[in-house]
Amino acid sequence: MKSRPSIVLGIIAILVSALVFLVPFAFIILTAFKNKQQATLLDFSWPDGFHLWSNIVEVVTTRNWMLLTAFINSTILTVASVTLLVVFAAMVGFVLARRKTRWNGLIEFLILAGLMIPPAVVPTIWLLQGVGLFGKLHGLVLIEVAYGLPFSIILYRAFIATIPRELDEAAIIDGARPFDVFFRIILPLLWPVTVTNIVVQSVGVFNDFTNPLYYLPGNANATVQLTLYNFQSQFNTSYNLLFTNILLITIPPLLVFLFFNRHIVAGMTAGAVKG
Repeated sequence: MKSRPSIVLGIIAILVSALVFLVPFAFIILTAFKNKQQATLLDFSWPDGFHLWSNIVEVVTTRNWMLLTAFINSTILTVASVTLLVVFAAMVGFVLARRKTRWNGLIEFLILAGLMIPPAVVPTIWLLQGVGLFGKLHGLVLIEVAYGLPFSIILYRAFIATIPRELDEAAIIDGARPFDVFFRIILPLLWPVTVTNIVVQSVGVFNDFTNPLYYLPGNANATVQLTLYNFQSQFNTSYNLLFTNILLITIPPLLVFLFFNRHIVAGMTAGAVKG
């Protein structure tokens, strides 16, 4: 049985977590219900009236329905990036886990370096301009894939290490080619870690602010996070519209986490212990 101090510490941790995560979200909701004058105060006061619907209409219709365009762009960016991430990371993780060569150490070092070393923005812009991909959505897809690969490869490699090699050998004996072994035998077994990777990466790409800001200029290419600029400026900020926009773009990632929370935990811990 758990001791009383551990139970008390657990309750305190839950309360602190609730305070850290729920209080800001409550502030966003309250401010989204206010008009411009009351929202300017930036306090926790109860709204004088419920202006949420009028705020939503103004946010959605601002700049020629820019928010809808941004949702479409972010959805395309997220789906394309995560699809490529899952396929490429799973294949690299499979090779690293199954083939032991003298290059494995160097490859794993480069993967860890990709996690630790911050990206170089200016050289990346030069590279994109050189290949004609700067300011294009598919160019940003490649950037998101490159930045997300190290984490995804580590997840898949750890999980694949728990899958017995006998499955590969049995499939090869039955006449399966290497691609058949991966796509028909291994990939279906990677469902827990794949769900985790999809959720984590999709939320990260959908909420990405800096990469679209650097590599995807122009209102036609705006993503959901960049629409926050619509309602703030140096001298005047419409906080009611700003927080309504934040509320709208927070709902999709929040729903993803609520529905797939168990899968995220299971996928992250599945490769922790090798059987």
